[in-house]
Order: sequence, then structure tokens, then C-alpha cells
Amino acid sequence: MKVEPELHEALRVIQDGLAKRKALLLIGACRVDYKGRAQSKLGYGERIIMIKEDGAVLVHRSKGYEPVNWQPEGCLFQTRLTDDKLVIRAIRSRPREVLTLTFNRLNLINQMDLDDHSEFVLYASERDMQKAILLNPELLESGFKPITNEKRVEPGFVDVYGVDKDGRFVVVEIKRKTASRGAVLQLAKYVESIRKMVNREVRGVLAAPGMAKGVQRLMVTLGMDFKPLDPKKCAEILRKAGTKKLIEFFEEPT
Repeated sequence: MKVEPELHEALRVIQDGLAKRKALLLIGACRVDYKGRAQSKLGYGERIIMIKEDGAVLVHRSKGYEPVNWQPEGCLFQTRLTDDKLVIRAIRSRPREVLTLTFNRLNLINQMDLDDHSEFVLYASERDMQKAILLNPELLESGFKPITNEKRVEPGFVDVYGVDKDGRFVVVEIKRKTASRGAVLQLAKYVESIRKMVNREVRGVLAAPGMAKGVQRLMVTLGMDFKPLDPKKCAEILRKAGTKKLIEFFEEPT
């Protein structure tokens, strides 16, 4: 790691790191220019730059978690000193995109060999599982059509509210972990509240990875259904879906 290096010294470290496919961390005052599918310019300011060993580039400002500019993996790099400035160009060929970083000062530069071979396992929250059902209703059961989520009823909020293939209203309670007796009783209160509001048959469905001992017997007694729901599968559905708004998947109430 070098603190406040001269630009010519920083250039050598950057070129060496890029050649050896090492991770680079740069903190300094730079201008950012992008040309490709769109164009953007960001004047001089102190920023955090990450160049990863696969050629991905992330430009972060001092606030916020998202990069203000970035390039995906596979970039080719050009580096040079010109007019007392250090210039790094990250070039992507298809589609043609060029991210240019122009530094007039570097506060810190670090070249690193990172050892990271662990498997990434993504687990969804209950809110994520709710979104996954709204995105892909078949995840719950065939023919299910969501009406809304977080429906307010007297005991609280229904996770997902919809209609099944036979036209019956469905009240869905989602649990990220093994469903307990308390989850069943909570669902029963929601179902009873909805029944007082409509003149149609209402089903209660508990969606969770599994059930605790004795829960299945209670559900049968109360006439409710259990649907196994894997948080990992829900997370994968959300990852593929991107950032679609939930409202796009709602139908008008029946």
C-alpha cells in the first residue's frame, strides 16, 4: 500500500497490478467520463475506485452503496501520464463502452492478491419470499392470482392476498424458517377476519420451508393448507427478475 504516491509512482503500481491481474484499490481526486450506450461526465472529486482481477471497475462516491459509474468484467485497460494527470481507460468492446478516470491526485493505492473461493449462498427474507410469489404466483400453486400484498385486516397485515383457480380467496402467511404453531394461529386470525368481509369461501395457506412438530395436525384441524417454499429458490427468482415494481403484478380486486 502506498499513501499519497507521486503520480508516476502510482502509474507503475497500476500497470503492474493490471498485468498480474491483481485487485487494485485507489482513493483520490479524479474526473470520470463515460461513453457508450449513453454518455456521462462527473467533475473532479475524491472518489474510491476498485479495479477487480477480472477487469470489472467500480467508481464510488463518499456516500451511498451503489457505484456512480462502473464497467463489467472483461475490460481492457490503457494507462498513461499526461499534463500532470494520471489517466486510466477501461474499455469494453461489445458493446463499445469506455470509462475514463483522470486523476490529479492520489491519496492511496493498494495492490492486492485476494483469496476468495467460498460458495456464495443467497437467502431470501420473508419480504423477498413475498415478492417472489407476486412475481411468480405458480411458486405457491397452479392457478393462483395475487390481488395485493400487506393487506390490512383487524389482527395485522396479510402477507399475500389472492384468488385460487376455483375462485376462492386465499390468505397467505409466509415464514422464512420452520413454521411454528404460532404462525398457524396467526393465519387463522387473518382468515377469520377476511371471512367477515366477503361472502366467498376463504382459504388459509401457510408458506414456509417446513413445519414444526405437531403443526400439520393443527392445520388439518383448522382446514388450512401448507405449501413448501424454499428461500433460496425465491432469491433466485428475484435475482432473475431484476427490479420490476410489485404493482405490475397485481390484478384489480375481485
